[in-house]
Amino acid sequence: MGRTRDNAVDHTDAVLLSKAELRQRLQQVGEAMYHYQHPFHLRMHAGQLTRGQMQAWVLNRYYYQSRIPIKDAIILSKSEDVAFRRAWRKRIIDHDGDSGVGGIEKWLQLAEAAGLDRNYVISTQAILPGIRYAVDAYIDLVTNSTLLEAVSSSLTELFAGQLIALRMDALAKHYPWLQNGLAYFQGRLTQAPEDAAFAFDYSAEHADTPYLQSLVVRSLERKCALLWAQLDALQYCYVEPGALPPQPGVFRPEAS
Repeated sequence: MGRTRDNAVDHTDAVLLSKAELRQRLQQVGEAMYHYQHPFHLRMHAGQLTRGQMQAWVLNRYYYQSRIPIKDAIILSKSEDVAFRRAWRKRIIDHDGDSGVGGIEKWLQLAEAAGLDRNYVISTQAILPGIRYAVDAYIDLVTNSTLLEAVSSSLTELFAGQLIALRMDALAKHYPWLQNGLAYFQGRLTQAPEDAAFAFDYSAEHADTPYLQSLVVRSLERKCALLWAQLDALQYCYVEPGALPPQPGVFRPEAS
């Protein structure tokens, strides 16, 4: 059996999945690889992280949040379909804001609730190298892939709704000092399912061969791996073993 770019398997002899079967295959990827079950998230949701560890998560996660509209602008630029571009640009507005407050500003509000200075967060000077590498790899994935693959990489949103609801409850229960910074998650409760439905319908429609369907699955797997890698960096540097890298300026929590 031949190999294709990025080691995706060429399923030329495979059977084309129905839309429901493709959705089930993606669900299997999510159950196996989505970062809701990462040890760092499990600790967070159980209330086992310190204030400093939560600050490290908010600070480092900002870099990912800040790249989302850039990623979406790259995807938008790949399409010559006006209807697609109109639909996809909603994502950019959701994060950058338009007449209202966008997701990036809401994340900065979360950072301030966590006790972080917004300009310090915006500078991204204190984030872990591993976080920067993983997020930049996501931008590279979207930049260097086809439109179908780029859209499919966003299908982690299929699983995000349940995680967001769980996270909101956990943060309110275990970290009440973050209560005034939860607006980001409230917005994503409706945005993420809408975005996921559109991306899945697009992927299912345009992946009209077994090979293209394999690329959809592979793109989701790669995105899941990149999300997992970000939490690996946080877990290693701030939880176990707690070994911070030697780069100057990396965030170091105050002793608690």
